[in-house]
Amino acid sequence: MLRALYVDFNSYFASVEQQLRPELRGRPVAVVPMIADTTCAIAASIEAKRFGVKTLTNVADAKRLCPEIVLVESRPTVYVEFHQKAKAVVESVAPIAAVNSIDEMWIRLGGRDQPRPAAEGLAREIKYRLRQQLGECITCSVGIAPNTFLAKTASDMVKPDGLVVIEPGDLPDVLMPLKLNHFVGIGRKMLQRLNDHGITSTPQLLAADIAKLRDVWGGVEGERFWQKLRGEDVQQRETNTSSISHSHVLAPDKRSHTRAQAVLSRLTQKAAMRLRDSEYVATDISIYLKLRGGEKAKAHQRVDATDRTPAILHTIALLYERLLNDRNVRNTPPTAVGMALSGLLPREGQSLSLFDAQPNTEKLDRVVDQLNLKYGKNTLFWGGAFSAQQSARMAIAFNHIPDLVVESDESGKALPANAKPINTRRRV
Repeated sequence: MLRALYVDFNSYFASVEQQLRPELRGRPVAVVPMIADTTCAIAASIEAKRFGVKTLTNVADAKRLCPEIVLVESRPTVYVEFHQKAKAVVESVAPIAAVNSIDEMWIRLGGRDQPRPAAEGLAREIKYRLRQQLGECITCSVGIAPNTFLAKTASDMVKPDGLVVIEPGDLPDVLMPLKLNHFVGIGRKMLQRLNDHGITSTPQLLAADIAKLRDVWGGVEGERFWQKLRGEDVQQRETNTSSISHSHVLAPDKRSHTRAQAVLSRLTQKAAMRLRDSEYVATDISIYLKLRGGEKAKAHQRVDATDRTPAILHTIALLYERLLNDRNVRNTPPTAVGMALSGLLPREGQSLSLFDAQPNTEKLDRVVDQLNLKYGKNTLFWGGAFSAQQSARMAIAFNHIPDLVVESDESGKALPANAKPINTRRRV
């Protein structure tokens, strides 16, 4: 029985750029966070991939592989807006069960849509409407299978613009030629664990029993993986927001600890605004630096539950000072910086610490959020971010699609007409 139809957009960021800029069509394109040889591609066009340029390929290596490659600075707001339009197109064909990332979503097949001809008809209709309504460069690969895991696997089997159906009768033979890391959930570390348990090929993986995979995964996830490989309809586990994080690669001419601290302040202020909008408080704050040469430095601190920007900024500053106590860190320029708010708890019902020395800025934070929402993110900000106003612009992580209201760098006046206002429910 076919239960899932998976839509995976091809070279999404690069394809959007080619759609909006006809002069890029048919040319190898790499979307980068900044125009610099020291950064890496966050997306590569179909043409660039033919030369071996992939996501995370260093720009210098990309130029060596493909001297004709065109570098395009990323425009996250544009990609989110296109994502919203793409969702609307797909929804006009069939209800979306879940959006897995900015370029992946899936449809649960039921009733009359489960027979293969009907499911393939939905896939072709989605492809047709995307081309008609968004443009000829916006293509997708579709996988249809008994569960979302296999549907995702099928969508990766033929790219670009593929359509692959895996029926129960095709299993397990259709999976045999695939490499282990083709399957979602088998990354570098899991691949090593499989190898350590004597599983070095997909045929060996498919021949392993439940007990073997439970041992490899260290628990029930191994059993779930065994079931998914066989087409069973394993329900997705519900997940809660576990952290809010931001990171930024520093431009080559701005790689100093002073600049990194300013960028970190801006990242923190953005994260604190997201924290309040989500109605969470954080109990753990961490930062990391990537230094010239590739070495990383990290620090974290448990804190009393808070969503207040000054309190979080204070902890971030202390953590950075802690890192600078290391002479190697102090004397090595940083190339990237990041921070995370974790240990998240629902804001409602949380009691403030009796020993919090920071002033109560709840009302001030709320006013700053509202003004930045209305007039743009740099309208009001804490002074530590002064020299980084044009840095650390909105970025798109694999599992987080930015909210254009809360996270866009543009003024609220430019937001879509259906954008929602920031949540302001607070205890006073």
